[in-house]
Amino acid sequence: MKKKSKVALITGVTGQDGSYLAEFLLKKNYIVYGGRRRTSSVNSSHRIDPIFFSKYFNKKFFLRYLDLTDSSNIHRVLQEIKPDEVYNLAAQSHVGVSFEQPEYTSNVNALGTLRLLESIKSLNLINRTRFYQASSSEMYGDTNQTPQDEKTKFNPDSPYGISKLFAHQCVVNYRESYGMYACNGILFNHESPRRGSNFVTNKIIKTAVEIKKGKKNKLVLGNLDAKRDWGHSYDYVRAMHKILNYEIPMDFIVSTGTTRSVRDLCEITFNKLGLNYLDYVVTDKKYMRPEELKFLCGDSSEIRKVLNWSPKYTFDKMIDEMIEFWIKVIKN
Repeated sequence: MKKKSKVALITGVTGQDGSYLAEFLLKKNYIVYGGRRRTSSVNSSHRIDPIFFSKYFNKKFFLRYLDLTDSSNIHRVLQEIKPDEVYNLAAQSHVGVSFEQPEYTSNVNALGTLRLLESIKSLNLINRTRFYQASSSEMYGDTNQTPQDEKTKFNPDSPYGISKLFAHQCVVNYRESYGMYACNGILFNHESPRRGSNFVTNKIIKTAVEIKKGKKNKLVLGNLDAKRDWGHSYDYVRAMHKILNYEIPMDFIVSTGTTRSVRDLCEITFNKLGLNYLDYVVTDKKYMRPEELKFLCGDSSEIRKVLNWSPKYTFDKMIDEMIEFWIKVIKN
């Protein structure tokens, strides 16, 4: 007898992680429903590979409009799909923007997660649907513990980090209070060619390529000494699937365990293009956060040991892929 396909709902499917996860699950014979906002399709269309998805579109891959600020919309979509797995990747995900739009960030990231969990409960899907929450290393804030592990105290210092911590604790509460299979993946920074160019990694790489091609003459950044643990999005969506398909619901850190500064990223990227970053990079206070998170480094030993996960991408391979992407985009 042919094995029945699992049904997954991915919120934020047009984002970096959502598009990689959709591809990953479709290759595993899932039926995938992708939730997107009505305003997201144009700006994020480059992340949905038309050649790949044309094979599955309206056969095993379906799009649904889904707004995490609208409880009735969430309820209708879940009632229709009755998914085996929900991956909540939708968010206002830019930390800097969260200082300018704290209420909207909280409504989507914090209350949006609560709305999803409550809808699963009210529809009596607790024994059917597994729930994955995209938690963030920004929840740790300016912690004194290095590296950060699953037991490190949270101390967020941005509206984004605070909203993610609310969502994280909601997942723990619904798991403990109602027996829901609900888990958190605490993902440290992860990038790819599909990352929005307003995020610092792709901003650096895109602008460096534009400088190399003579289209720009400088790169303006904020704090060059902020340090992050950077991995590749594709590796991290593999981790999401492993976390949600473990025998018991647990929270795991997903990280590389290696930290580099924004300055390091600039130097490495410009060097790969035969340039000296010091000749082009300048700083501007307008790109500084009101409260700057200085250092993050994740201890992912637990997921490596329990779920046998490890990243396939090196930092250099990730940067090379992103440079190659922007060279092609700018050339065309």
